Amino acid sequence: MKFIDTAKIYIKSGKGGAGCASMRREKFIEFGGPNGGDGGRGGDVYFKGDASLTSLFDLRLHPHQRAGNGVAGMGDQKTGKTGTDKIIRVPLGTIIINDETDEIHHEILEENSYLLLKGGRGGLGNVHFKTSTNRAPRYAQPGEPGNEICVRLELKLIADVGLVGFPNAGKSTFISAISNARPKIADYPFTTLVPNLGVVKVNDYRSFVVADIPGIIEDAHQGTGLGFRFLKHIKRTSVLALLVDSSEFIEIDPLKSFSILLNELSQFSPDLLEKKRIVLLTKTDAIRQDLNIQEIIETFKKEGEEIYPISSVTRKGLERVIYRLADIVTADRSNPLKIDEG
Repeated sequence: MKFIDTAKIYIKSGKGGAGCASMRREKFIEFGGPNGGDGGRGGDVYFKGDASLTSLFDLRLHPHQRAGNGVAGMGDQKTGKTGTDKIIRVPLGTIIINDETDEIHHEILEENSYLLLKGGRGGLGNVHFKTSTNRAPRYAQPGEPGNEICVRLELKLIADVGLVGFPNAGKSTFISAISNARPKIADYPFTTLVPNLGVVKVNDYRSFVVADIPGIIEDAHQGTGLGFRFLKHIKRTSVLALLVDSSEFIEIDPLKSFSILLNELSQFSPDLLEKKRIVLLTKTDAIRQDLNIQEIIETFKKEGEEIYPISSVTRKGLERVIYRLADIVTADRSNPLKIDEG
């Protein structure tokens, strides 16, 4: 399914059924009186989180969603059937925004149902309008109209760890080495065209979710490249892993790459720089000859950065990184206001 993280849809709840205006007609009963039933209530509209969904593609294809109308009341004081509720399933992490007011109605973070629009109330039958002076009312209420709204849906993937780096920095190879994700991997820029999610199982009781964001490049905040439009997907993460290439194929050194990445993150949202982060020095199995890796590591540490040299091909350093990320995620889950700084 094509990855779509935004959609605009038009929603309408069901109209209430009309009340019935009828009179009791039975043999030997000349004045039976009113017996019209009430109309059924119109269907409500709900959003429901669904962990099996990862895209808004289906809603982009079907932008008009409406609940069923209530059925009109009938004689013998029979109430009309309630309209069918409309349940709109969306991926976890979807935000529902009023397109006119920009008000956020719901943020779907769990597999629960969230009411958006109530259906119209059914009209009262004529039995309710009988009085001492009007014993045979011919009036019944019409049903109330349904409610309608236009909303924007914005998906922000729910992940614990966000991988950020230039194209070919090794993000896809890293996520495939530590998780069950199998992204497309090749030696050219922008192999990753959509975010990939992978579940990393640490042991029998610990796991976390990693999001591989398409590579960003310098001036991404001005619309260059692919990664900038996907950076919103790392806003909910506990920790960012910034991948910096150290192989012989790089044109700029790791320190310069890191500086550019930080700048692009700050241009997108300064809050991202406040997140816990670690630096992964990738492809250490093919280090560029003119680089002094130990000197680079010491420079990062002097700048207060937590850095780990790794090779996803030989798996060197991966276990240490996995356990470190798991510790950060666990600390964040237990106390969202205080992330382990260790």
